Amino acid sequence: MGKDVETAEPQAGEFTAKDYTDPPPAPLFDVQEIKKWSFYRALIAEFVATLLFLYVTVLTVIGHKSSTDETKVSAADANCGGVGILGIAWAFGGMIFVLVYCTAGISGGHINPAVTFGLFLARKVSLVRAIAYMVAQCLGAISGVGLVKGFQKAFYNRYGGGANELAVGYNKGTGLGAEIIGTFVLVYTVFSATDPKRNARDSHVPVLAPLPIGFAVFMVHLATIPITGTGINPARSFGAAVIYNNEKAWDDQWIFWVGPFIGAAIAAIYHQYLLRAGAIKALGSFRSNPNV
Repeated sequence: MGKDVETAEPQAGEFTAKDYTDPPPAPLFDVQEIKKWSFYRALIAEFVATLLFLYVTVLTVIGHKSSTDETKVSAADANCGGVGILGIAWAFGGMIFVLVYCTAGISGGHINPAVTFGLFLARKVSLVRAIAYMVAQCLGAISGVGLVKGFQKAFYNRYGGGANELAVGYNKGTGLGAEIIGTFVLVYTVFSATDPKRNARDSHVPVLAPLPIGFAVFMVHLATIPITGTGINPARSFGAAVIYNNEKAWDDQWIFWVGPFIGAAIAAIYHQYLLRAGAIKALGSFRSNPNV
């Protein structure tokens, strides 16, 4: 498959060309979307993907806690039993890799309100689609955790339901900072992996976009599981909190919304307006237009 080539108008005897095409900004309000089947197909894909994501990952967390429960096994067995933090991180990163790969061609494979918010700020999706995606993701998360509780109610209640809570010994500022930085890493990776300019320039290096995105989730979980259990996905935290319905989980819930949204906003601004020089390009266009 050949590259799309965009040729600019020559100016002052100069010829310039780009071997990539930036998609046009999405409209802020696109009510025509709700009349298309592709819109609803994308919502279904986001709902099912988030459901599967929460089902597998929360089961992994509960399974690990069950296998390392010192009231059931000896201390020696507890130290080597279960998947450990490394296994939990792999479950989250691996599921994101699989699900983004499966749904990218249908919905874009967001599976995370923070990712959707960052792409909205970068004008990659409309406000209508962004809100609809977030609702679908939250409903999918609630359904996924609900399935876990339905199948393993005793274990679910006993081992915390996979809910995100600030760990003992850490203050809320530390937890918020961990969520901001962790989400920044994730959303920055999303922008980089899907950048048409990067894909054109590095076409000699085959990069499967879901792979670095899943690996970013894996690395962030390794770093922040001991602090917040790692949210970086408001739907994941919200779905677990709704089903578990614990006071501590609700008290800390704001961290898992404010932190990811701030991190996503910083990543969008950093990539689009600093690295891709969006602000400078806009200023240049303004200055070069004699009619403005």
